[in-house]
Amino acid sequence: MMDVTSVVLLLTAGLAAGAINSLAGGGSLVTYPALVTVGLPPVTANVTNSIAVFPGYVSSVVGSRRDLPGQGRIALTMTVPAVIGAIGGTILLLSTPAAAFEAIVPFLVIGAALLLAFQQRLRALVGHPQSRSPRRQWWSVHIMTGIGALYGGYFGAALGVMLVAGLALVRDDRLARISALKNVASATVGAVTVLVYGIFAPVNWLGVAVLAPATVVGGYLGARLARWLPQNVLRGFIVVYGLAAGVYLLLK
Repeated sequence: MMDVTSVVLLLTAGLAAGAINSLAGGGSLVTYPALVTVGLPPVTANVTNSIAVFPGYVSSVVGSRRDLPGQGRIALTMTVPAVIGAIGGTILLLSTPAAAFEAIVPFLVIGAALLLAFQQRLRALVGHPQSRSPRRQWWSVHIMTGIGALYGGYFGAALGVMLVAGLALVRDDRLARISALKNVASATVGAVTVLVYGIFAPVNWLGVAVLAPATVVGGYLGARLARWLPQNVLRGFIVVYGLAAGVYLLLK
């Protein structure tokens, strides 16, 4: 049983995490420590968190739906590598020691933030998306989605940072529209983790019941905010938060 203080802590963490996930990803860096703080073992906290934030991913898709028109086909086909990558990530978590992968997670997160920060310079090196054939652009988007989903299935913290950074590098569009695609991919990864961890992992369902509604509200509000933020502000927020998340993981 949780006391009132624990419930308030989880509700606050869930609201913040939902908003952060819809804006940049990395909300699990709020909810995971909160679950540990209220007394859950690390593995239980990890899988409980993965399931609890899923409704927030779904509400983020709803909140960003105005940025999805014209992207329906790519959003639908992206779900295939998202499912495959997420399944691979969950298999890694359940069948291998976590220490090795967790050791590189901070560098992956920091790298994703830097990728977004220096996107224009990198485009000059690898070529702007407009210079690629439609077929090459299609494959690039789907490969980036699969890589991000593999990471997200294993350790979902800052999943959105990695997805939005990778997609912004290979897709020529406004960041808000790329963020909408990121939300679709994140929700797909979340659905896979709910299914796999719900069956095979030690989930604390009371923690899920407290966190999940708060992530829904936070995710929807965050997605609406992302639509109206200036591009440079949104990009700066994602970069700063991604770097902070990476440093947090490196030092914890």
